[in-house]
Amino acid sequence: MTSRDAHRGIIRTGIGGWTYEPWRGTFYPAGLPHKRELEHAAAQLTAIEVNGTYYSGFKPATFAGWAAQVPDNFVFTLKASRYCTNRKVLAEAGESVARFVGQGIVELGDRLGPILWQFMATKKFEPDDFAAFLQLLPSSHDGVTLRHAVQVRHDSFADPRFVDLCRRAGVAIVFADSADYPAIADVSGDFVYARLEAAVEEEPTGYTPAALDQWTARAREWASGGSPQGLPYAANPAPVTPRDTFVFFINGAKVRAPHGAMAMIERLRG
Repeated sequence: MTSRDAHRGIIRTGIGGWTYEPWRGTFYPAGLPHKRELEHAAAQLTAIEVNGTYYSGFKPATFAGWAAQVPDNFVFTLKASRYCTNRKVLAEAGESVARFVGQGIVELGDRLGPILWQFMATKKFEPDDFAAFLQLLPSSHDGVTLRHAVQVRHDSFADPRFVDLCRRAGVAIVFADSADYPAIADVSGDFVYARLEAAVEEEPTGYTPAALDQWTARAREWASGGSPQGLPYAANPAPVTPRDTFVFFINGAKVRAPHGAMAMIERLRG
């Protein structure tokens, strides 16, 4: 379910969250107790992006409990608190960043994947302020390495200066396949983070088989260190080096997300 060879990083594929009523009877077997939904999802997928951490904090025991329910090599990515990113002056987010990181996320241990810092679509690129924000992101906490990804959703970020800032900070730029927001495909960190947000309900897997073939090929290329052709870039390509790659089927026709993720996992096995 993960894919790696000597010249390729691990490819993990997943969905956003695990609690969603329309998945009961479609993704989750009929009658499955709600408390076993995470266990079931983690057996079918290789990663989950947690959205609840964007809205509220959790206790350390909650993170430890999640980690105990999933197998080895499974990871959670966490969407950072909105109080960190939804502000006029990002350079003033230090206290909120520290509070988010310090709430107990390290209890996930080796199940902790990247932290996703998502910005409002109205947030414009201000180079000095964004550079200051990137400097607030810690590289570790209580001995646990932290990795960071930023999702920006305003056209002004399609700027070589933005890519350069992220590369200098070692922070990944999220690539989003979205009908609503601009995409920036530049590779900037030591991993790649992609969100496939354009699923449609009339397709059983959200994306057509041909589109899934294409996204799987792109995931393999990202993991091998490449920059796939046909995507929008703002700067020169990054050096070619193997990178772990995260692909999430999220938003769009959410009911189809698990089936899209599982279809990609099947392709990666081939």
